[in-house]
Amino acid sequence: MQRTPQTILLLSVLAIAVTAGAGCDKLRARDKLNKGVQAYKGGQTDLAIEDFKQAKQFDPALLNARLYLATAYSAQYVPGAPSEENKRNGEQAKQEFLEILQNDPNSLPAIDGLGSIVYNMGGTPFDPAKFEESKKYHEMHIAQKPDDPEPYYWVGVIDWSLAFRGNREMREEYNKTAKKPIRETDPMPPALATAFQQKYGSIVDEGISNLNTAMNKRPDYDDAMAYLNLLYRQKADMETSPEAREADIKNADDLVDKVKAIKQRKMAAPATS
Repeated sequence: MQRTPQTILLLSVLAIAVTAGAGCDKLRARDKLNKGVQAYKGGQTDLAIEDFKQAKQFDPALLNARLYLATAYSAQYVPGAPSEENKRNGEQAKQEFLEILQNDPNSLPAIDGLGSIVYNMGGTPFDPAKFEESKKYHEMHIAQKPDDPEPYYWVGVIDWSLAFRGNREMREEYNKTAKKPIRETDPMPPALATAFQQKYGSIVDEGISNLNTAMNKRPDYDDAMAYLNLLYRQKADMETSPEAREADIKNADDLVDKVKAIKQRKMAAPATS
């Protein structure tokens, strides 16, 4: 097909118009993003979500619009609330973060956002698969920035949650047929302790290792110490000898003392300054 001068001129005009339109859309996107940020800061989350959605429509490549939209959905999600709207907010937050990762697999805000929202979604009702999925995102953060202590902490928290739930379920199952039921604070009978170790021993060991790493990277990380104390108590329930159990309990008690000392020091620091 032969191109006449008139055809070439028309194509040029169309190209300029398309370019100008794209430029206007980018300006509209940034305007909507700015309005959404102001609404979000003012506590108007529903209005902010609509602004972020329009910003995303005007400019799908505007990463901040997608991040703010995902974060706003996350802020709307209430862990454990049973309403369909609440569940939808959680799923929409997850989907927005996943779309960001499709375009930028190294986006730490998206990785951390997924770790957080999936963890919250897996808490009530308890869903171990979601906890494992959340752990995967924290491990992705570690792979990118191994010096950050927080993702190690969250792996430890998740491992404790899994072990604690498993401990309680195994005790409840044991008590259904036991002649002498055991209380939550009682040592497990040797056979039950062995079964608990076989099922959750690697999870507890992983959690202890990650929390120790978090504390090595932040020596006064009292939250990590608190969960390490709890994990040592789970480890104690896996021991079949009184001596080994007592050693684990002592490690846990020592950590409680350290946490108390750190908190007292932190409380005293502002008064001193």
